[in-house]
Amino acid sequence: MPKLVKKISLRKSKRRIPKGVIHIQATFNNTIVTVTDIRGQAVSWSSAGACGFKGTKKSTPFAAQTAAENAIRVLLDQGMKQAEIMISGPGPGRDTALRAIRRSGIILNFVRDVTPMPHNGCRPPKKRRV
Repeated sequence: MPKLVKKISLRKSKRRIPKGVIHIQATFNNTIVTVTDIRGQAVSWSSAGACGFKGTKKSTPFAAQTAAENAIRVLLDQGMKQAEIMISGPGPGRDTALRAIRRSGIILNFVRDVTPMPHNGCRPPKKRRV
């Protein structure tokens, strides 16, 4: 009687992704780096908080650099060669995260700033009284 052998599939399948989109969301409190394929499905992500930084250290440029390096480490294993970068937000980690991605060796097609800008839309909240 032959034994039945079942293949156990891994939760994260090793897909070959030659091209992708890197989203950098830089707020004043944190920096989140998400890598997606062209269709917008997340491949990997990292943030300054997930890298172990807590409190005000999350909002430093060094924390953003570490988050970008962690997110890209997975990509190089999956064979990503080209990427487009979308940066949003006014935080201090914008430029440092971009520099870390440039150093990684991925060819960048373009870098686009997609920070939402209001055309005098909503009424702003009342001023803080300190």
